[in-house]
Amino acid sequence: MPRLVASTLAALAFILSAGGANAQDTEAGKKIFARCAVCHGIGDAKKPIGPTLNGVIGRTAGTEPEFAAKASGYSKVMKEAGEHGLVWDEANLDEYLAEPRKKLPGNKMAFAGLKEEKDRLDVIAYIKTFGE
Repeated sequence: MPRLVASTLAALAFILSAGGANAQDTEAGKKIFARCAVCHGIGDAKKPIGPTLNGVIGRTAGTEPEFAAKASGYSKVMKEAGEHGLVWDEANLDEYLAEPRKKLPGNKMAFAGLKEEKDRLDVIAYIKTFGE
C-alpha cells in the first residue's frame, strides 16, 4: 500500500508541475513588453506614440483620455470599435495582440503581433498588474 501512495503522489506532483508550465508569467511578460514599450507607456512611463496601457483591461477601445485628446490620437477604426462596444478584456486583447491589423483592419498600430500564445498571455498578465 505505501508503494501505491508514493506512486500516486509522484503522479500528482508531475501533473501539477506540468500544469504550472502553462501559467502566466508576469516577469516573462515584462521582458516581452519591452517591444511594446517603444510606443506604449505603462506604470509611470509615458510614451508619445501610443496610449498608456495602465488600466486597459476593462477599458472601452479608443478611450484612454490623454491619448484620445491628441490630434494624432486614435484612428477612426479604433474609435468606432469602442463606439460599437469593444472593451479590452483578456480574450479581445489576446486576439488583438496576435494580429492587430486582422482584429481591427485600418488601425494605426504598426506592430505585426505576437504569434506565440504564451507570449501574449504573459504580456497580458504583466499589463494586468497595472490595474483593471
